[in-house]
Amino acid sequence: MSRRWWVALGAAGLLAACSDSTTVFVPDGDEPAPPVGVEASYFNRAVRVTWELSPQWRGETFRVWSRRVGAGDFLLIAEVTSCADGFCEYTDTNIQPNTSYEYFVSAFDPDTGLETDSFEQPVVDVPSFDAPPAPNGLEVIALDNANFLRWADNARAVSDFANYRVYLIDPGSGQRVLLGETDSEGFLDLVAVNGVTVTYVVSSVDVWGHESEVGAQASGTPRPDFTGELLFAFEDVPGQSGFRFRESDAADPVVSGTSPLRHFRLEADAFGWWIVPGPGAAVFPEGRFTTALKCGPAADEGCVDWTVAPTSGYTTADLRVDQEFTYMLRVPGDDGELHYGAIRVSILGTDQSGNAIMIFDWAYQLQPGNPNLAPAGG
Repeated sequence: MSRRWWVALGAAGLLAACSDSTTVFVPDGDEPAPPVGVEASYFNRAVRVTWELSPQWRGETFRVWSRRVGAGDFLLIAEVTSCADGFCEYTDTNIQPNTSYEYFVSAFDPDTGLETDSFEQPVVDVPSFDAPPAPNGLEVIALDNANFLRWADNARAVSDFANYRVYLIDPGSGQRVLLGETDSEGFLDLVAVNGVTVTYVVSSVDVWGHESEVGAQASGTPRPDFTGELLFAFEDVPGQSGFRFRESDAADPVVSGTSPLRHFRLEADAFGWWIVPGPGAAVFPEGRFTTALKCGPAADEGCVDWTVAPTSGYTTADLRVDQEFTYMLRVPGDDGELHYGAIRVSILGTDQSGNAIMIFDWAYQLQPGNPNLAPAGG
């Protein structure tokens, strides 16, 4: 089909020419008005062609035409007979990677056989269909009524990487169910419940919408415990940034970062993650590298812990913390006496919304003044 380009005529003509070469169509009663604002864009192995109805539209159908750039005549690829709220679209999936395509849309009156082409003729560059690599090393850390997922950043090696998609595996059908998306290598599943095992997979997506295969599966089972405690940074979620050592798991240790009952709160900035002592509390200014909060009878041969707190040298200054380090605190207990507590940081990172988080295990000595610590309040 040859394109029909309209030129400006006089008062009785079909078109009125505007300045700067913009052409406006004025129907004479027979010619259908052309589509308005034709655009085309690529996403995930398809080109989406859109346009709007002209104010002079009289119910004509539309024809979508396409060709490879510099490859001969346009070909009719679709007819569109209905639009929604004055907006029309067509999705072209018959495309090849690394190829450029031209489009235009015409208004066609089947009663008269008259057809009017759009003035716009957008060009779309279709990229390679290659997706990013699947994420490696998925790991699930079980928390109390939550699971934290983390994985390697190998998908970022491609320049057009955009984000990740996190799926859970439906235990009945085995099908993947989209749980959420994130642009970081971490995801906090707050839908998980204690005692229920959840299996996850993760894929990567590029800016063009190409999605990778999923990586290897990993599972987690949330459980109530003094391990896997989660705090948000005060700057991001202040209501869940404070912590108070408790004598039993019947009371929630997570409090507001402004609560006068807090023993410390978590803060984060460009320099790292910090524990900030609360009213009456103090922290020992140095942490120790450990492999566990406490090395019990079944611990590995190389297990390293720190279970006796120093009895002096504490400070109320903020302390920057690192992963796999244990830190000692001296805090006022519910009895008004000073008690010792320990936290071991297992993860410092961010959730899918970019909120800074800390996941840690903790122990608290119920006897005032006793520096010997064991998990679960012993």
